[in-house]
Amino acid sequence: MLSKIKNIYLGQAIGDALGLATEFMTKVEIVQNYPNGIHNYDDIIRDEHRSRFQVGAWTDDTDQFLCIDKSIKKYGFVNSLDIAQEFKNWFNDNPMGIGKTTYEILKLPEYTSKPEQCAEFIWRMKGSDIAPNGALMRNAAVVIHSYENEKKVLENCKKVCQLTHFDQRCVDSCQIHGLLLSRVINGGDTTLKSILESISTLDSRTKEYIKNNLTKDIISLNLDDSKTWGYTLKSLCAGLWGYYYSESFESGLLTIINEGGDADTNGCIAGTLMAAKFGDIPHRWIAGLNQQIT
Repeated sequence: MLSKIKNIYLGQAIGDALGLATEFMTKVEIVQNYPNGIHNYDDIIRDEHRSRFQVGAWTDDTDQFLCIDKSIKKYGFVNSLDIAQEFKNWFNDNPMGIGKTTYEILKLPEYTSKPEQCAEFIWRMKGSDIAPNGALMRNAAVVIHSYENEKKVLENCKKVCQLTHFDQRCVDSCQIHGLLLSRVINGGDTTLKSILESISTLDSRTKEYIKNNLTKDIISLNLDDSKTWGYTLKSLCAGLWGYYYSESFESGLLTIINEGGDADTNGCIAGTLMAAKFGDIPHRWIAGLNQQIT
């Protein structure tokens, strides 16, 4: 279990850092920018977006993962107000890559005292129909501290999700990812049917999206569609594709990254699942990280 948990930290950071290579690119742009492929962090082009990050650095996805990790290690449980304060401290340090929804919520002056209410307020202001992937990208940090108790996993995934993302589809994404990841660690039933049947509160839109979009052919996910690439269910399916259909950590991650779109987020979501499942993380990707994650 300890080995799997260590691998989850690495899968999070590596998926994020290597996914930066194609973040917000279409597959056509990826071919143009990477004619020789993507093999390591120093292959990442230094355009206006990517040159802001040092080689081998992760982005806001793993920054927020570490905010959660730090708080839970401090208290031994999910302290919502403390995690919100960690997010706010990070926000006040002018982080790079922060998502639009998270930014609008964290900038509210009442955030540290009423985080859930702020998240719901922004959701309602946006028409009660926004479900970005900003909670899912950091969700593994919740699971590694509560994986032994499935009820607690589901409770904590919802609790931490709604510190910034109120929509039920965001909660669903975190709970599906969280339950699957906890069962990978524990050796439980990881079939998709069992995972979905174990969560009684799933929105019908969540079940329909997975049914209609998740296939062995990753092209069916249209990860590089700019109109939907930040959608939480799209990124969830990228992670599920990595777990159920990839053959190794390396081949799975590179396949997902080469689909473009929100590639760093898709990379870290799939990265946590594949790292726990396979454990075959290339040493060059561990050694090349800009900072230590474990």
